[in-house]
Amino acid sequence: MRLSSMADYAVLVMAAAARHCGGARVSAMQLAEETGLPVPTVQKLVSRLTAAGLLRSTRGAGGGLKLARPAAAVTLADIVEAVEGPIALTACVQEGRHDCTLEEACTLRPHWPQVNAAMRGALAGVALTSLVEEPR
Repeated sequence: MRLSSMADYAVLVMAAAARHCGGARVSAMQLAEETGLPVPTVQKLVSRLTAAGLLRSTRGAGGGLKLARPAAAVTLADIVEAVEGPIALTACVQEGRHDCTLEEACTLRPHWPQVNAAMRGALAGVALTSLVEEPR
């Protein structure tokens, strides 16, 4: 499995926002400068991350962006799902999705939810704080 560029960039943006945790609010422009991402990309991600309840946006003087909850309470799974939707290695397990020609005869389909849960569990075990700390 490989993260999409947008999911990867969302992790970068959240890590940059987490470095400001407890400090002043930060703008999308500042996050773009800190991450090296284009401003429009950061704005798009900020919109998705705010809609998912991971960032809080305040307008006006003294406004800007902050984490919506402590960095320790935000996981890699939360960030990926905010951008990509539910974590699933195969599309066939999504409700209402019937685009696989082998769906009727597939013997693995009943097992994919367990695999997907394990993948989500692994990502949920990585807190945003661990992505901000210097590696040992």
